[in-house]
Amino acid sequence: MGQSLFEVIVAIGVIAAVIVGVVVLATNSIRNTTFTRNNSLATRYAQEAIEWLRGERDADWATFRANAGVSGNKYCLDALNWTKPQACNATEVISDTILTRSVTFSNILATQVNANVTVSWNDSQGAHQVATSTVYTDWRSR
Repeated sequence: MGQSLFEVIVAIGVIAAVIVGVVVLATNSIRNTTFTRNNSLATRYAQEAIEWLRGERDADWATFRANAGVSGNKYCLDALNWTKPQACNATEVISDTILTRSVTFSNILATQVNANVTVSWNDSQGAHQVATSTVYTDWRSR
């Protein structure tokens, strides 16, 4: 009788260890899947901003350059427009996401503007970001 009880306790311990292992694996898998999805979205939204800025440059260089202003100017681009000339706050996320998107302009010259687009988010693993840079030029003046 005592030996059977011992075997049952050992079996329950082994089963519990297996269940804990499966739960840990599932949790890590979900966490990694969520990170990968957000990273992919962030990359897509960064590229979308680069393309939008390219269109703004092509539409009117003078207006584009004026909006870029001086080196260090930052715009929150939760929506693709020029209405938020400041850093994003925690509530200014891209619609239906946890991502914030901003652009910082630098090295602004008469015929050249550098744009650094950053898409960032926070999750249970910490803070993350995807960044890309592009140099826009007044190609029509050449």
